[in-house]
Amino acid sequence: MRYNITTLLLAFFALAYAQTDPKIYDIIDAVSEDRLRNDVKKLADFGTRHTLSDTLSDTRGIGAARRWIKSEFDKISEDCNNCLEVFYQKDLVEKGTNQRIVKDVMVVNVVAIQRGTKYPNRYIIMSGDIDSRVSDPTDYTSDSPGANDNATGMAGAMEAARVLSKYKFENSIVYVGLSGEEQGLFGGQGLARYAKENNWDIIGVLNNDMIGNIEGVDGVIDNRTFRIFSEPITTDVTDPQLLARQARARRFYGGEVDGISRQLARYVYKTTKTYMPEMNPMMVYRLDRFGRGGHHRPFNDLGFAGLRIMEAHENYTQQHQDIRVEDGINYGDTFEHVNFPYCKKLTAVNAITMASLASAPPSPSEVAIGGIVEASAKLEWNKVEGAKGYKIYWRDTTSPTWDYSRYVGDVTEFTLDGIVIDNFLFGVCAVGDNGHESVVVFPNSIKR
Repeated sequence: MRYNITTLLLAFFALAYAQTDPKIYDIIDAVSEDRLRNDVKKLADFGTRHTLSDTLSDTRGIGAARRWIKSEFDKISEDCNNCLEVFYQKDLVEKGTNQRIVKDVMVVNVVAIQRGTKYPNRYIIMSGDIDSRVSDPTDYTSDSPGANDNATGMAGAMEAARVLSKYKFENSIVYVGLSGEEQGLFGGQGLARYAKENNWDIIGVLNNDMIGNIEGVDGVIDNRTFRIFSEPITTDVTDPQLLARQARARRFYGGEVDGISRQLARYVYKTTKTYMPEMNPMMVYRLDRFGRGGHHRPFNDLGFAGLRIMEAHENYTQQHQDIRVEDGINYGDTFEHVNFPYCKKLTAVNAITMASLASAPPSPSEVAIGGIVEASAKLEWNKVEGAKGYKIYWRDTTSPTWDYSRYVGDVTEFTLDGIVIDNFLFGVCAVGDNGHESVVVFPNSIKR
């Protein structure tokens, strides 16, 4: 059998890009359980971090908590040659905005940006929530340690900053503590607006909300499974004619579960299974838990990709509860309930996802597909700056994950012979010279 040089090169690059990046394993190993434990303890010891709580005390309330978080980001920046831009982003929320805002309050987020070397205006964001609450969402004086909800997510973002700040990445990474989540997602709304006003090109938002519990209220104990919540398609389009065209396209060509947030979820899944195969990422086809919400939603509302990463098994006796003992049950979100080996694992999931995305070129913006009434699928896409090649992914129409792929080299069109277009869904990603891949793009036009 004869092989031409093109075939041999494609085979070589396909093998090269199937390899893993050793630094990703180093990042996993660098995440510290002890630092996470210390940070969660410090946050819980502020007594309450309710959005409306004391802002003047140095030891209690959300003001003390956010100042400490900023000081930690500042220390991390000092340790990496001032590689982080640390600042407060804030908005006034007036009394009566909703029933949980019983007085005027400045909702203050703590932001730390690690600027990318090649694409400084492209951002992958990891967020945790600063604030906490008890049973009454307007009670801003009672003890509300919020150890799991959500000191774990906040500590995870800080620890990811400590680890990833030791590296250089092509894209920017943002580590952020958001406030006002329990009062109505106000911190996320403020930062999403800030991003929009400043023309941030957001790759995706990883919202971490409760990443430290392994024992569910139903008695199930599981220290490997975690959930990835993502909405199916973007909801920011309001033009009736465009909505009608999109609905018609989905009816004939698919895409009902292939929006940008769902592709980001698949990226988290694939990265985890590649580098942490002991973990069990569970993609949930829903914006958030049934009838509930999180701080990725405001970003979704403005058209940005975003998802929620969290524990698989919740214990509701420890969420939004006054601290008490009732019928032999210890209620309250207190420090002793947090499982730190698990918190370390989910922090590592975030860190390796961000490191991979921050190392990758941008995704193609235009992907066209064709091949009707042929035993093939034809795809075209735009050339991407920084991409050394491209990979086509496809999957069964009922599969939640991209199960098949082919690296096709530095081309902008390719025909998959023998792959019947009717039987699969397709997507394309860009591949950098380091092997890292962009988020997959579902076809957004039809090739005639």
